[in-house]
Amino acid sequence: MYAKVLGETPVGLNGAGVIVEVDLERGLPGFEIVGLPDMAIRESRERVRTALKNSGFPFPQNRITVNLAPANLRKDGSGLDLPIAIGILVSLGVLPQAKVQNKVFIGELSLEGVIREVSGVLPMVLEARRQGIPEVYVPVGNGEEGSLVDSVSVFTPRSLKELVAHLLRACLEPLPHKELELLEAEQGETDFADVHGQKVVKRALEIAAAGGHNILLVGSPGSGKTMLARRLPTILPPMTEEEALEVTKIYSIAGLLNNKAQLINQRPFRSPHHTVTLSALIGGGLVPVPGEVTLSHNGVLFLDEFPEFSRAVLEVLRQPLEDHFVTINRIQGSYVFPASFLLCCAENPCPCGYLGDEVKQCTCRPADIERYQRKISGPLSDRIDLQVHVPRVEYKDLQARKAEETSAQIRTRVCAARNIQLKRLRSLGVYCNAAMNHRQVERFCKPDAAGNALMENAFCRLGLSARSYDRILKVARTIADLAGSDIILPSHIAEAIQLRTQQNQ
Repeated sequence: MYAKVLGETPVGLNGAGVIVEVDLERGLPGFEIVGLPDMAIRESRERVRTALKNSGFPFPQNRITVNLAPANLRKDGSGLDLPIAIGILVSLGVLPQAKVQNKVFIGELSLEGVIREVSGVLPMVLEARRQGIPEVYVPVGNGEEGSLVDSVSVFTPRSLKELVAHLLRACLEPLPHKELELLEAEQGETDFADVHGQKVVKRALEIAAAGGHNILLVGSPGSGKTMLARRLPTILPPMTEEEALEVTKIYSIAGLLNNKAQLINQRPFRSPHHTVTLSALIGGGLVPVPGEVTLSHNGVLFLDEFPEFSRAVLEVLRQPLEDHFVTINRIQGSYVFPASFLLCCAENPCPCGYLGDEVKQCTCRPADIERYQRKISGPLSDRIDLQVHVPRVEYKDLQARKAEETSAQIRTRVCAARNIQLKRLRSLGVYCNAAMNHRQVERFCKPDAAGNALMENAFCRLGLSARSYDRILKVARTIADLAGSDIILPSHIAEAIQLRTQQNQ
C-alpha cells in the first residue's frame, strides 16, 4: 500500500520541502530509505521501528521502501523520523491518507515514541508557509519558535500516540501566533560608563558603530582593548524586525537558539579564539553549516590577539568583508551564507606587547617586530577603516569620579546618524555608509576644494591605495552625519585620515 506525507529538511539557512513516499509490498521483511538520506536519516529505521512498537502500533512484516523526494536533494538531520512513521501508519491503514493531506510533520522520535526537538524549525516552518501548507506539526521544544510564523497553524504533540489521536479526533489546539516583538535590548553589565579616559578610542568606536566601519585597536596589554571592544554592541542601533528574523533563522539552523520563545533582539557578538579553524570561521563541513562570520551577521565579529590567528584563516575574511556573504561549494551544490558584520580586531604592537609604551620598555628584536606585524597582510589591513592606538590608562583617569557617558547616550547619536544614512541610501539597498560602493561614494562623499587638497596630500605622503581613498571618504561621511552636516568638511576628512593612520604613526 502506498502513502505520501510531507516533511522538511534544512538546506543551508533555509528549509526545503520533502515528500516522504512509503510503499509496502510482499516479500522478505526489509526497510530501505532512498533519496539521498544522510546517516542520521538512515539510522531512523531503527528509531521508527521501535517507536511504533512502543507506542502500541503494529510494524509491518513486509518490504518497506521509503523514498524522499526530490531524489537529487540531500536530506539531513533527524527531523524526518516523524513523517516516515506517519507514512508507515498510513500505509497500514491506521491513518487515512486524507487525514495527513496538506500537513507538514517535523521531529525526531525517541525509542518510546516521544517527539524530540530538532534544529532549524523556524526556517522550515517559513518554507511550509511559502508552500501554502496550513498546518505544521513540530516538537514541543520547538513550538514557540514555530509560532513566530504567522498564517500557519502550529501543533506540538508530545508523542507519536498523541499525534495519531489528534489526527483521528482533532484533540489538540494550535499554538497562538506570537507577534514579532522586538524587545528593548538589555545593556547588562557592559556599558561605556565603566570606561574611564580613552576619549579618542571611544570616539573611534562611536564612528565605527554609526557607519558600520571595521576597526582595529592596537595597544599594550591591559590598556583596555578587549574591554572597549566588548562594549561596541551596546552602542549599535537596535535590530529591525527583518534583521532579527534573519539572525534567528541562522541561530535556529546552527542549533544555538537558546530562547525559542522570541526573536533574537540583541545584535550578535562573536569572539572566536585565535586557534579557530578555517571551517569554523567561514563555515563548512560535509554538509556546510554557518561559521563565525555568519553567526555574527548583523552584529560584531571580534578577533582578539589578531596576529595570532592563522594566516590562512585571516585571508578568507577578505571576501566577506567586501561582499557581505560567503559561498561554500560542495559536490551537491553551492551554499550562500550571509556575513554582513562589523569587524573589530585587537592586537599588541609587538610580540612582547610594549612597543611604544610610555612605561615599559619593549624587549623584542627588530626582526621579531617586523615578522609579527607582517602576519596581517596588506590587502586585509586595507579593508579595516579605522586603525586606532589605545594608550595606557593614566592613574588620574582611573581615580576620577567624573561620570562618563553611558552606552545609551552614545547610542542615541549613533541611531541619529544611521537614520540620516537610511534616508540617503535606502532606495539603493544600502543601509550604512560602510556598505557603499565606489559609484555611491563618488555621489554622496564629495569633499570641497579644501577637502580635496587635504586628501591629495594624504594620498601622496602616506602612499594610500584607491581602496583606502574610498574608505577614508566613507568614514568622513559618517563623521559628517554624526555632526549633522550635509557637507563633508576638511575637519571631517582630517579626522578620518587620523583615525585610519594613527597606529602607524
